[in-house]
Amino acid sequence: MVVSRRGAPSRAPRVVSEPLPQHRIVLGDCVAEMNKLPAASVDLVFADPPYNLQLASDLKRPDDSHVDAVTDDWDKFASFEAYDTFTKDWLRACKRVLKPSGTIWVIGSYHNIFRVGAIMQDLGFWILNDVIWRKTNPMPNFRGRRFTNAHETLIWASPDTKGKGYTFNYEVLKAGNDDVQVRSDWTIPLCTGEERLKGADGKKLHPTQKPESLLARVILSSSRVDDLVIDPFSGTGTTGAVAKHLGRRFIGFEREAKYAKAAQKRIDEMQPLEAPSIAPFMTAREAPRVPFSALIERGLVTPGARLTDAKKRHKAIVRADGAISIGSNVGSIHRMGALAQGLEACNGWTFWHIETPKGLTPIDSFRAKVREEMSEAAE
Repeated sequence: MVVSRRGAPSRAPRVVSEPLPQHRIVLGDCVAEMNKLPAASVDLVFADPPYNLQLASDLKRPDDSHVDAVTDDWDKFASFEAYDTFTKDWLRACKRVLKPSGTIWVIGSYHNIFRVGAIMQDLGFWILNDVIWRKTNPMPNFRGRRFTNAHETLIWASPDTKGKGYTFNYEVLKAGNDDVQVRSDWTIPLCTGEERLKGADGKKLHPTQKPESLLARVILSSSRVDDLVIDPFSGTGTTGAVAKHLGRRFIGFEREAKYAKAAQKRIDEMQPLEAPSIAPFMTAREAPRVPFSALIERGLVTPGARLTDAKKRHKAIVRADGAISIGSNVGSIHRMGALAQGLEACNGWTFWHIETPKGLTPIDSFRAKVREEMSEAAE
């Protein structure tokens, strides 16, 4: 299977389903409720299932004070077999509702993520990446008998091995990472402070609330504006709040009424970002090809004009046929740029400049004008 490292281009055809209500929490069992959704209607799943921590007793610090750990009934299973059955059920439900171009993220700890990963493969999911979320402020291991558990693992997968056209916003992520490809280890702090939802008693409402920054990276990396995102274990609604903020549609499922109520309130109060700040942009690979001759045909560059590099060390003459010349040498803007510098290759669009009333201007700015005209004509 050959898959582009950037996933589907922003202009690729998408499977369009009937509109579903936006930004809502459904109270009930996630499997039963997901089975009510149309098949192949979901673009992205983020799942934070029970970890099955198998805590036999309360955790205490060396001073005998209580550690507020996960002791809720929803995290307790009679056996590994029971947990595996539960996992298969909700993963099958996710697989049914995912579009062929959709993907799923599952987060877990060492208690459950390996079991979940194996079951995903058994069910035909194709694992694209595993990502390590490294916590900058993890809870210490108070007993001092193990390493501090300072990370969790996320699995990112396609519904099957034939999955093509899935969204991976490679260039977008790279642009926001100082033009360096984003790695599969993410350093993000735990959810704390004002972001952490509290109950009436002032204590944290949910023991495993995830930070919004983690969900933002997941959603920005693997979905587009107006995509449908679902969360089978919505908890306090972090996925829904972030999805709405980033212009995605959302449906969450939660069987605990207190969490569902808090999550819906949180989502309702979240304000979407303004369109310009989340609008997709055309990447270099998606942009239509524009030959240098097109600039001449549109009168943006005239034959006989002189091109130079940014420091005016090299000069070339524009020919009527779209080639350029340096002395007796004639060739493309790329070949002549390489020749001028004594290099094997050169991006002529960024190397060559031309004098304009506004000063020395890269010819790439004229190419951008042509592309803009082409985009407007296509709309």
